[in-house]
Amino acid sequence: MTKLQKIYEGKAKQLFTTSDESLLIQFFKDDATAFNAQKKAVIEGKGVLNNIISEHIMLMMTKAGIPTHFVKRLNEREQLIKKVKIIPLEVIIRNIAAGSMAKRLGIEEGVKLTEPVFEICFKDDALGDPLINDDHAVNVLRVVTKEQLALIKNHALRINELLSKIFIEIGISLVDFKIEFGFDAQGKILLADEISPDSCRLWDISTSDKLDKDRFRRDLGGLVEAYREVARRLKIES
Repeated sequence: MTKLQKIYEGKAKQLFTTSDESLLIQFFKDDATAFNAQKKAVIEGKGVLNNIISEHIMLMMTKAGIPTHFVKRLNEREQLIKKVKIIPLEVIIRNIAAGSMAKRLGIEEGVKLTEPVFEICFKDDALGDPLINDDHAVNVLRVVTKEQLALIKNHALRINELLSKIFIEIGISLVDFKIEFGFDAQGKILLADEISPDSCRLWDISTSDKLDKDRFRRDLGGLVEAYREVARRLKIES
C-alpha cells in the first residue's frame, strides 16, 4: 500500500490517500490540544500510544459487531482505514458528571448518572463545536436523517456498554467519551476517527487518578505515563 497525498490535518491526526481509492492512511501525531486548540503542546510518544490503544479498541468493536473504518495498523504511528465521509457531529456518551457538562449544569464532578447520557455537538471549530439537539441535526443542519441518528445513538450506547466492561475489568471507570461516525461509499454508517485516552475520560477506580487528556487540560503532568498505564493494563503496550 503506497502512501500518497496528505488530504487532511487535524489537531492530532493526518490523513493520506493511498494507491487504493477506498482506503486512507491515518497518522497519529504527538500534538496535544485543548479548549478548541487555544492550548497546544507537543508531547513525545502520545501518538504512538493512541495508535495502539485505538487499534485494540477498534478490533474489539468489530468483533462485537460494531462496523468501523479500521482495517489494520501499519506501524507505530499509522493505521490503514476505510475512506468515509465524516458526519459533522461529535457524539458524546456520559456515565459520570465531568468536564463541560458538570460546569454547564452546575453538577459536582464525579456524580454517577442514573443512565448514560447521549449528547451531540455540531463539528465546527469556528463556532466552538456547539451542543445541539436531535432536531437541529435532522431538521436544521440536515446532516443526518432521523433514522440515521437513531442508528448512531444505538451504536454509541452499545459502544458504551462494551467500553465500560473493557475498562472496569482493568480497574478503570469510563467517565465519558467522544466518538465520530462517517458514511462509506455505500452509505453505511461506520465508527470512525479513534477511541483512545485523547477521546475518553478514564479514572482509576481505586484512586480516581485521571488517565486521560485531562492531565494536559488541567496541567497535571504525566500524560504519556498515564496513557502508557492504560496500554499496560490492556496488555497491549509495544
